[in-house]
Amino acid sequence: MTALTEWDVVIAGAGPCGLTLANHLGMLGIRTLVLETLPALIDYPRGVGLDDESLRSFQAIQLTDSVRRHSVPNQAMRFIDRRGRVLVSINPQAQPFGWPRRSGFIQPLIDRELAFGLDRFPHVQLSLGHGVEGVVDNGDHVRIKVQSKSSQDSPAESTREITARFLVGCDGGRSAVRGMLAIPFDGKSESTKWLVIDIANDPIGTPNVSLVLRDDFPYVEIALPHGIRRFEFLVPTNADERTYEETHTIRELLKRVLPAHVNPDIIRHRVYTHHARIAPSFRRGNVFLAGDAAHLMPVWQGQGFNTGIRDATNLAWKLALAVQGRSGERLLDTYTEERHAHAAAMIDLSVLVGRIFVPGNALLRTLRNVAAPWISRIPSLRNYIAEMRFKPMPFFRSGAIVHAASPDPKGLVGKMMPQPWISDASGQSLRLDDAIGLRFALVSWSVNVDRWLGLRARRILKTLDTLSIVVRPPCQLIDREPPQDGIVVTDRDDELRRWFDIAAGSVVVLRPDRIVAAVCMPCDLDTTLDALARAMDLVQSEDPASSIYKAEIKPSNPTAVCPASRPATQGVAA
Repeated sequence: MTALTEWDVVIAGAGPCGLTLANHLGMLGIRTLVLETLPALIDYPRGVGLDDESLRSFQAIQLTDSVRRHSVPNQAMRFIDRRGRVLVSINPQAQPFGWPRRSGFIQPLIDRELAFGLDRFPHVQLSLGHGVEGVVDNGDHVRIKVQSKSSQDSPAESTREITARFLVGCDGGRSAVRGMLAIPFDGKSESTKWLVIDIANDPIGTPNVSLVLRDDFPYVEIALPHGIRRFEFLVPTNADERTYEETHTIRELLKRVLPAHVNPDIIRHRVYTHHARIAPSFRRGNVFLAGDAAHLMPVWQGQGFNTGIRDATNLAWKLALAVQGRSGERLLDTYTEERHAHAAAMIDLSVLVGRIFVPGNALLRTLRNVAAPWISRIPSLRNYIAEMRFKPMPFFRSGAIVHAASPDPKGLVGKMMPQPWISDASGQSLRLDDAIGLRFALVSWSVNVDRWLGLRARRILKTLDTLSIVVRPPCQLIDREPPQDGIVVTDRDDELRRWFDIAAGSVVVLRPDRIVAAVCMPCDLDTTLDALARAMDLVQSEDPASSIYKAEIKPSNPTAVCPASRPATQGVAA
């Protein structure tokens, strides 16, 4: 029997990963406490690359519109040689998941929008100025020592103990939670460092990203929302890092990339070291790692932020099922099983791009300078790069998925399902995920699956709070034979028909993180759902609780007092 606890989930760290996880758990009705050691959200230069998978995760928690106010959609990344020629341009136009594949953004502002989102949930609390100082895993719960950090408003420190079912360390590359568990952090930190500078009142105004491949002076230039421009400069080996924090040095570097008459309005600056590290496991008992606490990667593909969002999106619904007694321990093991390999692939890609941008020696620089101009002359290679087909996409060979008996030649199971536009019964167009909500879905092409479901299969679907969706061509009657407790939609742009045309069946079990859990024929639904229940270690009862989608959600209020300026919470409420 699980012990009574003050919280279902405690999250250490109010960065983007921790705040995204808290919003997902809030949507699912999970009592969640977010502890942040600092008295305010971080405001120094951070991530600037936002991908479509992250936007889809924010869509699930109804915050996409708030986030996109601080983004530059469809931002191209161009590699420019020392003569000013564009060698390669990464500029994908397709939107298979419903959002631009690349957007520029300002992370501190996104973090604040995510923090504002927590105000919607009476069962979620953000406590600034509080850090995790110790953890004891008692098997059915964890005991967490929480210390309030001194501040101007609260100079005295105090310590208390709280209890939770689970603890998630989202507390960055120097994770205290990872250290308490003595989990290794395999990999290396590069010797090269980079100075990052953000300036206001952008004096250049071009909308994209440039990586300038100058042998003597490589640098990165990035357009950001709200008239902000970022520059990143290599700190030479053996240089005194402290000099690169001085105003004189910063201004001298900016003179090399800005017109002579410009007096830049410097907002913030920081020196970064690039890391390539990953924990061997993202779980130990009732404690989990996510985001930078689990993996660190160089910035070259802008995937550190996005990889953390993927972690949160994968973990949230699994924690919810476990908290509510709907699944057993094996489901939680699938978090590492599904996320570790993909995070490692993202690290490898980021390291590779960094070595292309700043080769380690003169010979490699010469080879790059000779080979790079030829890449743009080969159409197939140019398009491969432009459309970001080199980016490793999440693909799970095992975990909370089922490879049915039918052949799956396109390997759709374990991948993210596309998100096309559909039309509902009223004729209104909407994205597929907005019709589903943050839940499981049984998506079928033109077939009402009710007659193929046995009693056990119905219980499995009820345990997962599954929405049944029948997709039909626009010419058919949308209100004919709707599924029980489900909806019928039309395939507005014929994208779902094309997807089902290559699938191994006409019925898809879609997870809340939009990963395809199974594909089968209607006549195989009972056996497929039974196999999925075993893979997910589901706990079923004769009358499972009515829904895991049960949170009280108030509208997000982006005009509320910014958490970055709020005083630290004086106590940790139970």
